[in-house]
Amino acid sequence: MGKPTGFVEWPRVPAPKREKAERLEDWRELHLALAPEEAKRQAGRCMDCGVPFCHQGCPLGNLIPDFNDAVYRGQWKEAYQVLSRTNTFPEFTGRLCPAPCEAACVLAIDRDAVTIEQLEKEISERAFAEGWVKARPPARRTGRRVAVVGSGPAGLAAASQLNAAGHTVTVYEKDPRAGGLLRYGIPDFKLEKSVLDRRLALMEAEGIVFRTGEDVGATTGYRALREQYDGVVLALGARRARELDVPGRELSGVLQAMEYLEHQNRVVTAGATPDARLEATGKRVIILGGGDTGSDCLGTALRQDAQSVMQVELLPAPPSVRAKENPWPRWPLVFRTSTSQEEGGERAFALLTKRLEGEDGQLKRLHAVRVEVQREPGGAMKLLEVPGSEQVFDVDLLVLAMGFTGPETGPLAEELGVKLSPRGTVQVDARFATSAPGVYCAGDASRGASLIVWALADGREAARALDTWLSGTASVLPTRGQDCAF
Repeated sequence: MGKPTGFVEWPRVPAPKREKAERLEDWRELHLALAPEEAKRQAGRCMDCGVPFCHQGCPLGNLIPDFNDAVYRGQWKEAYQVLSRTNTFPEFTGRLCPAPCEAACVLAIDRDAVTIEQLEKEISERAFAEGWVKARPPARRTGRRVAVVGSGPAGLAAASQLNAAGHTVTVYEKDPRAGGLLRYGIPDFKLEKSVLDRRLALMEAEGIVFRTGEDVGATTGYRALREQYDGVVLALGARRARELDVPGRELSGVLQAMEYLEHQNRVVTAGATPDARLEATGKRVIILGGGDTGSDCLGTALRQDAQSVMQVELLPAPPSVRAKENPWPRWPLVFRTSTSQEEGGERAFALLTKRLEGEDGQLKRLHAVRVEVQREPGGAMKLLEVPGSEQVFDVDLLVLAMGFTGPETGPLAEELGVKLSPRGTVQVDARFATSAPGVYCAGDASRGASLIVWALADGREAARALDTWLSGTASVLPTRGQDCAF
């Protein structure tokens, strides 16, 4: 797998990035391509580890050593064929996945892992450039019709697989254009929308129909939809944001992260009219939340030329190296710096927001207190306020990026009889079936807010389960890590 001694001879070389000063002036993708020879060396670092723990780390079960070996040998088309067997959209994961496969790489025990995510991008971009990625409509149609509600990664993965099995698939999307959070939630500096559009064009050429601007549950009832189709896949995402329950939340200048990011994405890609209320230009910005969404908000605020930006996390900063209770190959809970955090702004940790203060209805100040973590018997964590540690921060725009609590289910349960879990997600069994016959659910709507790679994996598995239910026999679609049967 690669060169047996490659991991000793060649260091890890991450993807090159555009200069910070340059990329802050536009919204184009910040990562550049690896030179072909460097990509070969990076693939050659994939060692003959015996047990490829990267398989365990990848929810899709990607055959990582196999495509690395093909790249090292210069067989790029073979690498794409291997990668595309298990990954419906490698051009997305190669840009957006946090790469749990790299955390599980054997080299990650005591040195830098193989650059698996970047190699996925290199392989997929070479495949598009060489014309290897083509529309492949199914050879036959089953006569069964399936509706997919939601066009984010889970919905697109399910639609692609169900269409490949021969079912006639219609995707419903409430926004004007398909893509879900891939289009409206992810900034262009991480995913230029031309990458999404070329994939959607291929899916349409394969026979998938996209009905945009149709909010199922509002313009179209769930019950009516189920009556029109032989099966339904719910891929609603988890858009219900966690709220900040403090005095002053009602002040102007307090926004949810998705409201903030979606507006800028519409300005960049759809020519929407800028709205000063939703922009950071010239403002003192605080972002509550240190995850990927908070990082995206930071990069957006910097590109909007904010006066200052500070990203605040509730918990203390994680350690720089793995703790003993966080061994390999688990996901490493260590201090990280995102590309947006490299670009500027401040970071603060262990701060709890107590109240917001304003003037004439406009946000002006944030009052916070420092907290410490106390471990209780049994391992539970408790946050304790530090006496005398109160701080006040001047702020004009507060962006809430504190995570998501579940899907916006609306009339779903009432109209379809779908049961919800205690935390408000759609309840499914091990095969992604809901309590309503013929209705399946995939991605964040059932799992809760998670990674793009889990959304793709769930979408593929839900499609396979629905195909089995529709056909009454074993599905032709692949299981995790397997090739198709057609």
